Amino acid sequence: MNRDTRTTLLDLAERTARSRGFDGFSYADLAKAIGIRKASIHYHFPTKADLSERLIERYHTSLKERLAEIEAACSSAGERLSALIAVYRSALHDGQTVCLCVAFSICRESLPEAVVNRVGSVRAMVLDWIRATFELGLRDGSISSISDPAQEACAILAMLEGAHLAARTAEDPAPFDASTQLLRARCQSASEGNNTGV
Repeated sequence: MNRDTRTTLLDLAERTARSRGFDGFSYADLAKAIGIRKASIHYHFPTKADLSERLIERYHTSLKERLAEIEAACSSAGERLSALIAVYRSALHDGQTVCLCVAFSICRESLPEAVVNRVGSVRAMVLDWIRATFELGLRDGSISSISDPAQEACAILAMLEGAHLAARTAEDPAPFDASTQLLRARCQSASEGNNTGV
């Protein structure tokens, strides 16, 4: 198996799914884009269902690693939450794409049950991470006006994913920035408050 071709296919399929949706491309489209035969794609991924499974597995692993990197680099809850917002914003590519979970959720009827379940697992992982971040925020005071960490996590993930859809519809990251402005201010104001009198 040619790993380079396999990785190229995964990268292309992910970019395309995130911009057009998983139903928005075929193996013929992928073959034409990178100059190979459709049979070569079937060699690596016998069916499109197989491709979707590999995409969400890879995305799950990548996002888990990114969250761990944020924890290692950022000591305060406010910094971690700001970094998460930045991760979601960078995934927009100027409003041309959405995160893979959002892209897959839109076309869930076309996906195998295992993939739908894996999307749920990814979202659960992010929810748990955000909840833990808000729990840290209660301890370190770096996020203002925290109510219930679990409820905060649900609201924040829904906001980030909804902001992705708004930005993609507009083909502009401005709606994302507007949607997350209050959340970013909660991190900044708490940080400023903590710095006062130190």
